[in-house]
Amino acid sequence: MKAIILAGGYGTRISEETKLKPKPMIEIGGKPILWHIMKRYSFYGINDFIICCGYKGDKIKEYFLENKESWNVSCIDTGLETMTGGRLKRVQKLVNDTFCFTYGDTLNDLNIKKLIEFHKEMKTLATITACIPPEKYGILEINQKKVTSFKEKISRKDTWVNGGFFVLEPEIFDYIKNDLTIWEKEPLEKLTEIKELSAYQHHGFYQHMDTMKEKEFLNKLWNKGEAKWKIG
Repeated sequence: MKAIILAGGYGTRISEETKLKPKPMIEIGGKPILWHIMKRYSFYGINDFIICCGYKGDKIKEYFLENKESWNVSCIDTGLETMTGGRLKRVQKLVNDTFCFTYGDTLNDLNIKKLIEFHKEMKTLATITACIPPEKYGILEINQKKVTSFKEKISRKDTWVNGGFFVLEPEIFDYIKNDLTIWEKEPLEKLTEIKELSAYQHHGFYQHMDTMKEKEFLNKLWNKGEAKWKIG
């Protein structure tokens, strides 16, 4: 199985770091956050990666040329201004079976094997990992393991949110129009409407890294030996 990772955005909210490197290359515990994400996939037997590059994508390519891992890594230029859905659409020809998909700036202690098993049991075109993070992103309403409402970035207390880490069927590409399509809007909203979006509810650690404060928090956990996402 392949894992597609979005790594092409500008990372403007953490510009102190992204002036020199793309956000997925910001280091947590001395390693890029992208590496930590890939390490978790690899632990569960997924070693074939497609990295959707954009802003300063050459830095990502250089890293994997200089730091060899037992992974098959394809760094694909998906454009500077392409939206999240558009980046996914641009690598459509590289997948022909069930695949994983996530963002290059999110850490968790997710059991990916159980996520994939859940996806197969639900038999929907898409499965999203639902989390309860410190900050609320992508509000989900869930009924009987199916997403009944998907609304992006609406604050609400004690609710499930889009934690990334999707498992998808190739048919989802039919719901992505072009480079301007935002994955979190029309595609997920349509999949929700036709009851083809399942929700795997993750109760463990989840942390998005979008600001310097969040980067410092993750590094603090690492330095204190409390990095729950750490493999090995």
